[in-house]
Amino acid sequence: MNSSTILEPPGRQELAEARSRVGRYAHRTPVLTSSHFDRLTGAELYFKCENFQKVGAFKFRGACNAVFSLSSDELERGVVAHSSGNHAQALALAARLRGTRATIVMPENASAIKVAAVRDYGADVVFCQPTQEAREGETARIVQETGASLIHPFNDSRIIAGQSTAAQELLEEVAELDLILAPVGGGGLLSGCALAAHYNSPRTRVVGTEPAAADDAARSLEAGRILPAVPPATIADGLLTSLGELTFAIIRDHVERIVTVDESAIIAAMRSVWERMKIIIEPSSAVPVAALSSGDLDVRGRRVGIILSGGNVDLDRLPWQA
Repeated sequence: MNSSTILEPPGRQELAEARSRVGRYAHRTPVLTSSHFDRLTGAELYFKCENFQKVGAFKFRGACNAVFSLSSDELERGVVAHSSGNHAQALALAARLRGTRATIVMPENASAIKVAAVRDYGADVVFCQPTQEAREGETARIVQETGASLIHPFNDSRIIAGQSTAAQELLEEVAELDLILAPVGGGGLLSGCALAAHYNSPRTRVVGTEPAAADDAARSLEAGRILPAVPPATIADGLLTSLGELTFAIIRDHVERIVTVDESAIIAAMRSVWERMKIIIEPSSAVPVAALSSGDLDVRGRRVGIILSGGNVDLDRLPWQA
């Protein structure tokens, strides 16, 4: 994979191609409304439900776009990634649909349920020590030995273009949005949303939302450079990763601001969505919902899109039962 594929932001054409490519394989997830949350915020809210996406999260969009844009030669060598979360499952499924081999490097302490899910989607799992250095080293070894294409979970223009399709669909379905809210971890989803708005609805502002206990993206934007995450202690385990070089550049240029929320607000928002909307969302999805009542973001009288990023929850460890 050449460096320009990774380090250049996708343009209007790449987003349009991703929209066509991903639309053939991913679910067009529903957009739900809630009179309860509208009354609570004084806004018109539109929830883009990626908790209903394949593998239960938006990650399938990016993986699908990346894998289905590979050449025939690249397909013969397969794909590889290191992940213990949704990207692992998403890449495994996308590779199976394309008829190529996926190898996922996972830490040896990864959840048995997640390992089983990755294998069920047809991928080979290679275990490593539970450190970032070990994960990257084992992945590099596989790339060198097999020539497999490394599919980074967020710092890759193909992934970002794929994730943008969630916001592209939302903007197609709901006209004249004033604002889109999305959670931010590594930044693939947020940067994709920002580019979708930039190219397709320039009047729509994009705001990132982040746990205060894992606020490296907010601190990075303030500092003007990437600041690595300090050991985070947040229930939103999908938002623990630091920004990449590419996602930081896009967010810096196209995201208005990042709002942080505390853990109690995340848990309350997650429970409220379950109770009021009757849908299952994971803690990371609850972060933008929590931002609506944080006091730092006034949405009264506005039309607001909210990306509910996923719904993969350990039902034996619900946060309000801790």
